[in-house]
Amino acid sequence: MTFRRVLAAGAALGIALVTAAACGGGDTPRKAAGEAGQAAAPADGHKTTHSAPPAAPLRAGERFQFLSMAQPYTPKPPAGATDEYRCFLVDPHFATTSFIVGSEFLPENADVVHHAILFRVAPGDVADVKKLDDQTPGDGWTCFGDAGIKRRDLGSSAWIGAWAPGGTERLSDRKIGYQMEPGSQIIMQVHYNLLATGGKAAGSDRSGVRLRVVDAPADIRPLQTTLLVAPVELPCLPGETGDLCDRERSVLDVWKRFGHEAGQAVAGLNALCNRGATPKAGNTQQCDHQVRQAGVVHAVAGHMHLLGRSIKVELNPGTPQAQVLLDNQNYDFDDQSARPTSTPIAVKPGDTYRVTCTHDATLRAQLPQLKPLKPRYVVWGEGTSDEMCLGIVIWSKG
Repeated sequence: MTFRRVLAAGAALGIALVTAAACGGGDTPRKAAGEAGQAAAPADGHKTTHSAPPAAPLRAGERFQFLSMAQPYTPKPPAGATDEYRCFLVDPHFATTSFIVGSEFLPENADVVHHAILFRVAPGDVADVKKLDDQTPGDGWTCFGDAGIKRRDLGSSAWIGAWAPGGTERLSDRKIGYQMEPGSQIIMQVHYNLLATGGKAAGSDRSGVRLRVVDAPADIRPLQTTLLVAPVELPCLPGETGDLCDRERSVLDVWKRFGHEAGQAVAGLNALCNRGATPKAGNTQQCDHQVRQAGVVHAVAGHMHLLGRSIKVELNPGTPQAQVLLDNQNYDFDDQSARPTSTPIAVKPGDTYRVTCTHDATLRAQLPQLKPLKPRYVVWGEGTSDEMCLGIVIWSKG
């Protein structure tokens, strides 16, 4: 998803998030298109061609808005790969300052859709995004690692929603939401995975999203997203052999499949979290991140791939003020939904977040998706057969 911009900023300081956020499939129940609650199609035709699962009732002042890709898209991973990240620009036609207080991604072809992230595009950035879209053959554009817009900040601050297995509507408290200025648009980044088909085409997709919108309110606090990354340095099991059990060759393989920035991300994570020390192979890795702005935490989520066992997000670990924000000791790839905090948690500059992930290479021999693959030293990578360690903190300014 979109961690590379944070890593690149670190590199500029001699340190070297950004990433694809979630992966996984799953069936999504649907109603018939056109039932109650579906909004009229906007002028540019961006409207879902399918319908949404039942949602919580609209609250006072709210409305639903349905958007989708302009046309079906058939995933085309790079040669030798089974993953493609594709970005699509959709226009919600906001005429006034509005807030998104809930969102639900609607995967049309759940056999190939393995995650989605929604990025806010400020009005002044729309022309650049449209230019990129127009210059790319077919609908949308390739966007491994981030939204693909190099001149603008479309990193974690622009992240306004995500879908992963087990996710349903992300419904916020009525007093918080993601602010959208008039003329803002949305990038839908979709991760397609063809691991089950060996990279061969498996049908087209025309996914969409249902937004829950409040227009021009005066009492809503803007939400923000902070992404907490840690390295992945998972060696082959004792007795496993093969070229990709060598760390350097494994990193080069990630580089080949996803571009040079993917290889830089592996080095950047080690520099950021281990201060450039020699990477230490092991099942468990962690990283500390400083809080830079006072705020209130409302929800926390964790993301790994198929080898993930557990993920924890802590605040000020090892101090009298220590709090556990997320402790998922039985990570389920098919349930990556955000967990609301029991009460809002205040944070301030100087506080520390810590994300800790444990992965298990023995799962490679147990999971049908991974059994056919060669053993490998697993590092941070954007494919479903690679791994990640990502904490997601959803907060508002204090």
